Amino acid sequence: MRPSSALNRALVWFRRDLRDFDHAALSHALRDAREVFCVFVFDREILDTLPSRADRRVEFIRESLVELDHGLAKRGGALIVRHGFARDEIPGVAAELLVDAVYANRDYEPQALARDTAVGRALAGQGVDFRTFKDQVIFERDEILTRQGTPFGVFTPYKRTWLSALTPGHLAPHAIDDRPRALAKPPAPLARGVPALDALGFKPTKLGDLGVVAGMSGGAALFASFKRRIDRYRGLRDYPARKGPSYLSVHLRFGTVSIRQLAAYAHQRSLLPNAEGAATWLSELVWREFYAQILWHHPRVTEHAFLSQYDELAFPNDRRLFAAWCEGRTGYPIVDAAMRQINTTGYMHNRLRMITASFLVKDLLVDWRWGERYFADALIDYDLASNNGGWQWAASTGCDAQPYFRIFNPVTQSERFDPDGKFIRRYLPELASLDDREIHAPWQVPIAIQQAKGVVVGRDYPSPIVDHAVQRAAALALFRAVRSPAPPDARAARR
Repeated sequence: MRPSSALNRALVWFRRDLRDFDHAALSHALRDAREVFCVFVFDREILDTLPSRADRRVEFIRESLVELDHGLAKRGGALIVRHGFARDEIPGVAAELLVDAVYANRDYEPQALARDTAVGRALAGQGVDFRTFKDQVIFERDEILTRQGTPFGVFTPYKRTWLSALTPGHLAPHAIDDRPRALAKPPAPLARGVPALDALGFKPTKLGDLGVVAGMSGGAALFASFKRRIDRYRGLRDYPARKGPSYLSVHLRFGTVSIRQLAAYAHQRSLLPNAEGAATWLSELVWREFYAQILWHHPRVTEHAFLSQYDELAFPNDRRLFAAWCEGRTGYPIVDAAMRQINTTGYMHNRLRMITASFLVKDLLVDWRWGERYFADALIDYDLASNNGGWQWAASTGCDAQPYFRIFNPVTQSERFDPDGKFIRRYLPELASLDDREIHAPWQVPIAIQQAKGVVVGRDYPSPIVDHAVQRAAALALFRAVRSPAPPDARAARR
C-alpha cells in the first residue's frame, strides 16, 4: 500500500452513503490525494434481481444522486454514474482515471462483502489500493464484545456496553470542507450525469405523491421535524395513526443522513432531565447496530434461524394463506391495513411490522423467511440486518427474541394501538362506517348491524381466514416440538 502522502489521484466509490457531508471515505480521500473523483454504480448484480421495474428504492437512489451530483459540483467535482456490474465497473473506472487508490465506506452484508473482495482483488492486480472505512454505524464488527471476547446475543447488555464505550470521538463528524478544491471533474466521456430511470430499465413510482423526499434535503427536513417532537417519541411511537416515528429509516438505509449526527443529537438530549423520548430513540439506533453485528458475526442468519434448533420447525406453509396475507385479505383489519400500507407506500410502521410478522408465523403458520423476503421486495427502507433481525425476533427464532409462547392477538393489538380505528380507516375505507369498537373485529358485529352499515363480512370485507385461538394452540404445539434451543456456539461466529 502506498503512503497516503504519495497519492496523486483517488476515486471515492459511493454506495449506501449518498451525501457530501460527514462522509468517512470522502474525508480521507480529500486528505490523502491531490485530486479526488467520485463514482456511483447502479449495480446490475442487485438491480437485475429486483422483481419489479417500478421499484421505489431505485427511484429514491436516483433522486438522491441528482442532489449529490449538484452538491459535488458546488465543491468543484462531479459524480460519475455507471450502470453495470460493480465488480467490473469500479476497476474499469479506476483504470480510466489512472487513480492510485479507491476509497469506500464499509458494507457488512454477505453479498456486499463478496463484491468488495472481488473488487479489491481486481484493483490489486492493477496496482491500485482499496481502502475502506467505518461510516454507516458507530461501532462495527468486533468493537463491541462481551467480557469473554464473544459477540453479544442479548440486546440489553450489548446496549449497556455500547453506551459505556461511546466517546465524543465516535460521534465526531468527518470533515469535508477543509480541502474542497481537491474534488476534480472527470473527463467529459465519464461525466454524463445521472441517467434517467428509463435508461436503467425502471419506471417512476411517484415518490413525491407518497410524501417521500429523497436525498440529503429530504433527510434534513425529516430530522428537523423529528427534533421538534422527539420528547413525545416514547409515548407516540407505537401508534400508527399518530406522527410518532422519525421516518428516517430510508435515509439511514441509503446514507442521506449521518448516523453520527443522529446519534450525537439523541445521546446529548438523552442526558437531559425528562428525556425519555430521546433515550428511547437512541435505543432504537442501538438496536440497528445490534442487528448489524449479529449479521456480521453470524452471516448464516440470512437463511437460517439464529437459534439453530428452530430450523426444524415444520411450518405447513399454506400458499393460499400466504397470498391472502400479502394482499391484505386476512379478515383481520389491523393486519390487512398494514399490508395495504406496505403495498401502497413501501413503508410500514414498526409496531405493524411486529403484528403482521407475528400473524404470518404464529397465526398462519408460514415460515418467517417467506415474510422476510416479501418485506425485502416491498420496503423502501429495506435493510438486510434489521429486516432479518426483526423477523427472527417476531418469529421467536432469533437473538433476544419474543418468547415463542407470547403470541400477538391481532384484535387486542388493534384495539390498543389503533383505538379509534383511524389507521384502519385510512387503508380499509370499506370499513369506515363501523364504529370504533366494531372496526377491530367486524365478524363479531351482529349481521343486522353489518347490513345496516353496508359492511357485510364475507361480501364487503373478507371473513377471517383463520381462528386466532385455534391457530395459537397450533403454533404452541409447533414450537414445543423443537423447544429449548441452545444459543449458537460463539466459536462458530466470525472472528
